[in-house]
Amino acid sequence: MASETLQTLLPPPPAEEAPTTTVAALTDDTLRNILHRLNPADLLRAALACHRWRRAAARCVTGAPPPLLGYFFHPADTPPPVHLPFSASRGRLHPAAFCPVDASSSSSPRLSLDYLGGTKGFVIYDVYLGLVLLLPTSLPSGTLPRILVLDPASRRRALLPQPPRDALPGDRWRGRRHIVGAAVLSRAHPSRLCFDAVCLTVDDKHPRAWVASYRDGECSWRALPRDTGVTVAFDPYWFEGRCVHAAGDIYWHICHSGRLLKLDPATLSFSYLLAPSELGDSNKKFRIGETPEDGRLGMATVEDQEMQFWVRGEASGSDNGWFLRKRMNMRRVLDTIPGLPRDMMSRIISIWLSDIDAGRTGKLFIKTQGYGRYSFHMDTGKLERLATEDGKEYGHPIYAYYVAWPPAFLAPELEDCSRRTLWEWELCCAAGGLMLQAFLCKVKPKSLL
Repeated sequence: MASETLQTLLPPPPAEEAPTTTVAALTDDTLRNILHRLNPADLLRAALACHRWRRAAARCVTGAPPPLLGYFFHPADTPPPVHLPFSASRGRLHPAAFCPVDASSSSSPRLSLDYLGGTKGFVIYDVYLGLVLLLPTSLPSGTLPRILVLDPASRRRALLPQPPRDALPGDRWRGRRHIVGAAVLSRAHPSRLCFDAVCLTVDDKHPRAWVASYRDGECSWRALPRDTGVTVAFDPYWFEGRCVHAAGDIYWHICHSGRLLKLDPATLSFSYLLAPSELGDSNKKFRIGETPEDGRLGMATVEDQEMQFWVRGEASGSDNGWFLRKRMNMRRVLDTIPGLPRDMMSRIISIWLSDIDAGRTGKLFIKTQGYGRYSFHMDTGKLERLATEDGKEYGHPIYAYYVAWPPAFLAPELEDCSRRTLWEWELCCAAGGLMLQAFLCKVKPKSLL
């Protein structure tokens, strides 16, 4: 009895605590396997946790696709509707604007080109590798224009000079030269404004590539020989100046043609690519781009109230190397556009496909004459109007903007550096979909150094 009373007076023995496991117990292989499964935005957030996680993320980041931040475009006034007989007009373009992927979120990045002099007198011709390339509104005749290249994430810019006279000794094509446009060719490293740009000209019926290399504030030009294996047997006026990057190559559309001009960035050689005969032989307007799921070469059209999407593939039964993947009647979808005429002829001349979304969202951009600009999702069939807050429509083209990839603080040659500048933290923050202010409140840069 006394022993039972004594036991009730004594405190119970302490319970054995279960062993705790911390992230420090993760092996490097396990940590990398976990990071490999994260989407790009979450991978960047994880990389900001500590040195060890940053080193592991640097080994995972190269295989991840860059995050899509939003779209650059020139807002445009909506032109008046078409009236028969046909007389189309173009709405006036305004300075470039940026729309984030999620415009309703306060944490979405708000990028701008209005810094260090802005872009007055220039229009966008290409957006690639985190850079925005612009050319003067009016291109000169015979001589190449100055090229303006901006990095919106780091707010840096470079205004490239025209090629020197000795870039092409004995230039006898100056009087017969047509300047088509320019494009970003490559970028040396996301932490520096070091890049190559290419300018396309047609010199006496043959294309020529002019390459500008910009390194550490210095620009050098080289003029490649004319590609005599490719003949431009039509008026080069029909080239569209804006290019399309797709499946590793650069393409220029040609109005009223069943083919495109292709530039191989590795060899800087030109060639023609035929569209499917079903499109090219019937003068249907088509656009080239990439498939949303795997980045293969794709082509789309919206003509006669029908959408078609073709995929590149060389095999028997193909149409000029293309296979029709999807066909959809668009009549009911187009019926939802306010004010759009119902008769077939008015719709044919009032509606056309302007682009395949380079953001690989599965959307097409559809332009109308006088009834607005729209995005159409090929899987869901959803049609959305694209308009700015002040009622202007998205101009053509609409450029998808990806952050420079990999981010500067995860790039391989900078992996062992311990201190980064503030703009690089801002770049990482934008890629993760956070604003710089929120980032600095939650994570102190000094804790990461």
